[in-house]
Formats: sequence, C-alpha cells, structure tokens
Amino acid sequence: MNTLAIVAGSGTHPISRHIYGHFAEHLGRCIYEGIWVGEDSPIPNTRGIRNDVINALRNLKMPNLRWPGGCFADTYHWKDGIGPRESRPSIVNIHWGGVTETNHFGTHEFFDLCDMLDCEPYICGNVGSGTVQEMAEWLEYITMPAQSPMANLRRKNGREDAWPLKYWGVGNENWGCGGNMRAQYYADEYRRYASYCRNFSGQPLYKVACGFGDEWNEILMRDAHSFMDGLSVHYYTNAGTENPNRPATGFPVDQWFGTFHSALGIEHFIRKTRNIMDRYDPKKRVGMIVDEWGTWFNVEPGTNPGFLYQQNSIRDALVAGLSLNIFNNHADRVHMANIAQTINVLQSMILTEGPRMLLTPTYHVFEMYRVHQDATLLPSTLECEDSVLGEYRMAQLHASASRSQDGRIHVSICNLDLEKTADVNILLKGTSSGAVTGRILAADTMDAHNTFDHPDKVHPVPFEDVRMDGARLIAQLPAMSVTVLEITPKG
Repeated sequence: MNTLAIVAGSGTHPISRHIYGHFAEHLGRCIYEGIWVGEDSPIPNTRGIRNDVINALRNLKMPNLRWPGGCFADTYHWKDGIGPRESRPSIVNIHWGGVTETNHFGTHEFFDLCDMLDCEPYICGNVGSGTVQEMAEWLEYITMPAQSPMANLRRKNGREDAWPLKYWGVGNENWGCGGNMRAQYYADEYRRYASYCRNFSGQPLYKVACGFGDEWNEILMRDAHSFMDGLSVHYYTNAGTENPNRPATGFPVDQWFGTFHSALGIEHFIRKTRNIMDRYDPKKRVGMIVDEWGTWFNVEPGTNPGFLYQQNSIRDALVAGLSLNIFNNHADRVHMANIAQTINVLQSMILTEGPRMLLTPTYHVFEMYRVHQDATLLPSTLECEDSVLGEYRMAQLHASASRSQDGRIHVSICNLDLEKTADVNILLKGTSSGAVTGRILAADTMDAHNTFDHPDKVHPVPFEDVRMDGARLIAQLPAMSVTVLEITPKG
C-alpha cells in the first residue's frame, strides 16, 4: 500500500523560488551558441542573445541565474569583459577545453540577459586568482549610483544607472579548482574578501561562502558564519570524472538503479550539512545554497570532452524531480539551488545545434514544478513500496507538497520504478478536495529522450488517472514518471 498523507491545514516554511535557480558557466557551448550568438548572427537575437532561448527560459519563471562559473569564475577577470567588444582581450579557457574565450559576453551582456529573463543575477567572484581590490571594484562598477572611478567607467561603457544586485558568491570550489586551499586558510580569506564586498546602492548584499565537506564546513561555519548569508555546497549524481563508463543513453538496467542510489544520497548530504550549520546558526539565518547539482554522465560521442555535453533522458527528469522534492522538503534551510547547467552542459534545460533548439525532459520537470515557487511547504508523510534489483533497494516513490497563496495544493510525485505502476492513496488532513487536475511526464523506455529530429518525444501531457474516493484521492502512477497534481480544496 502506497499512502501519502498531507497536512493541508498546516505549513509554516515557504519554498523559496530561488530553489529553482539555474547556472550558466563559460563552458563548452553554454554561453557561446547557447545564449550568445552575436548581433550579426542569422539566428534571431536581441542584442546578440538568442530569442528562442529567452522565450523558453522565461516560461520557467527562472528566479536567478549564477554566472560566470564554476571553475571559470576563479580565472575570470571582469575588466576583460567590458568596453567595446572588438577591444576586449581574448583568453584561453584553461579549465574547459583550452578554447579561446573572446570575452564578448561580459558584465553588461549578463545583466541584459537577466533583464530579458526577469530573473535575479547571482555572480560568483574570483578569489582563486583575483584580488580583494578586483572584487571590490567589480561591485562598485555594478552597484555604485554615485560618482566614483568604477561607476564612471560603467557610464563610459554605456550604462548610466547602477544595476540591482543581491546575490554574490565569494569564490567557487576553493578547496579544488578555486585555489586548492585548506579550510582554515579559506575561512580567513573569506572574512577578508567579504569585508570589502559592499553593495553601494544601500541594499543588503547576500554573501555566499564556498562550502565543501564536513570538516571544511565545520571550520568555515565556526570561524566565519557571522560574515556570511549563505553557504554554498555542490552535489553531482554519478560524476563522470569518478565513473568513466556512465553513458547518458544506452545504459544497462543496473545503471538506472545506481544513478538513483547516487541521486538520493543528496538527502543524506543535506542532513549532514544542516546539522553542522545548526550548531553554529540555530536560528537558520544562513541559507544552504546548493548552487551546483545534477547528473554527470559521459559526453556525447564525438564531442569535446571538455565541453561536458550530454544527452538528457527521462532518467535525468526523475533525478530532477526527486532532487527538487528533497530541496522543497528542506525549505527551512535550503534557500537556493542552481542546476548545472542551463544550456548544452551536463543536465541542461535546453540543447542547441546551430539554429535548432530543443527542450529536454529536465526542462519539462522545472516547468511542471514552478507551481511550488514561493508556496508554503505542507508537512507530508509517504509510505510506499520499494523498487529492488539485486543489491539495490530504494523507495519506489518520492514526493513533496505545497499550498499556493490562492489556496491550491500542489503535489509532485516521482515513480522511480522501471516497470511497476503505483496506486497511491493521497490523504488530505485539514481540508477536502473539490477538484483535482494533473500533468505527467513519462516514457516507455528508460533512456527516452528528445532529439533535434524528434524534439517532442518526451513531453508533459494531462494526467487523468486520479479519482476521488470519499476523503482521499487515488492516483495510478505509471512507471518512470513525474506527476504534478493540482488540488482545489472545497469552499
């Protein structure tokens, strides 16, 4: 028996819309071709930014976008990306493929992109190879409304008004590609850099420190929690660098189960991290920021290994759905999350091939789940059967529930099993259902995915296998599916 009990009349924690954030790094074809094609491109664009991509991403109600990295952030010097494009110096992207970076997409272009998407910018500053002065001057350039050297430089480059900016990352993975630092050293460096990270517009700056594992986070929270607003952590499912034989499609059955075993580990990771945070921040002022997460499989055959271009299947969609359910259920501590990455890299929303574009199964999950943004998390308890294959055993279902401001209840449920349909009893405590509708994303093969010749093979459709039975709802969820129900309470 599968039972989901939801306390519909309760709930105190909002699910921050920023949990549904995104990440666009200067990596492979994410920025160049994926977002930026240039004003002279035959691909329809607005000031060099692809129109089809903008239209698709706006439909997700993207709350924020993290940029310029990733590992790229700690080699990025922002002054290379301002001024006339023809005068900007080119650099070599040493982390991702050794290709030439033109710097045609820089600060002004990024804020233009955020304006088009109606989302908040989240900038990751350079600690690894940068200086305190460089970071402070970038913030002055962006946010200073008065007369100052950097504000005047901004005006010289065509922008009179300061940009609004809230989210600022002080470094990225400084335990690795961002400097191979020790925890104590980074904690001291973070305190120093953060002291000079000021938002000159007068609005509070939300400063994000670079977290890692247990020992690192313990030291950082102990010595620097009072200087930070967020603690950044990363979690990848089946990281390709650690699992060299993990294709994105055409994988065996054991890799279906192995992937979800890895993906479900994010729950344990979040619990360990929040326990450390709770010791030093019991009032939960500091947010957990999972600003890189998602699947990491082999690159597509014939593509540059440094570009991290992979296909995206129903398996990725289910990883997205269960991960977002977990973030929702930890909404009291998880303030933001950013899937890696937006276009053409790792677990993408969108894939492009020249002028062609397709939406991935993961995109459709984000579109279906957008109903949870800024809704109130509803306490829920799920009892369900297991899926079993050899040594692997996992819960067949994963769910979260929320109540929107207009009183509608949304329930998102993932059925991870390859074969078994799940009959689910949904009990609403504290209210009764007046009407229920739903949408479902499902597939008939475990690696079903969209291609440029068949871009709509995997897409959401109306869900009708749900009915009222007294005080409960009964839903019949097919295998390999993500379902979102909308329940309108009586009265």
